[in-house]
Amino acid sequence: MICAQVIGYDATIAWCSAAGNLELNAMMPVMAYDLLDSIELLAAGTSNFAEKLVDGLEADRPRAEGFVEQSLALGTALTREIGYEKAAALVKDAYATGRTIREGASEKSGIPEERLNSLLSPQSQVG
Repeated sequence: MICAQVIGYDATIAWCSAAGNLELNAMMPVMAYDLLDSIELLAAGTSNFAEKLVDGLEADRPRAEGFVEQSLALGTALTREIGYEKAAALVKDAYATGRTIREGASEKSGIPEERLNSLLSPQSQVG
């Protein structure tokens, strides 16, 4: 609702700006009112949003890590090691069987387990 109101105020301000002639703008009072009300609405809305929704919110780390482990995008980390074709085949196999890239790669890629863990570590892919 706040967004809808502020978008309306923005349209009003833009319209009033376009209606100004020379440096005399008879629409200045409505422009000022709408701008100040927009600021108040946004300030109150963001404060309430932070207080009632964001404060105390914590990520479910094990679940997020599970999503990362299930991600087929991890297959791209293997392309330098085994080549695009083999990495793509591992991704397709993981998708078809519902397994993770790590499980498929440990069986079929021939990459030692320690090296595989290093390649598929999300932290190593960030930088």
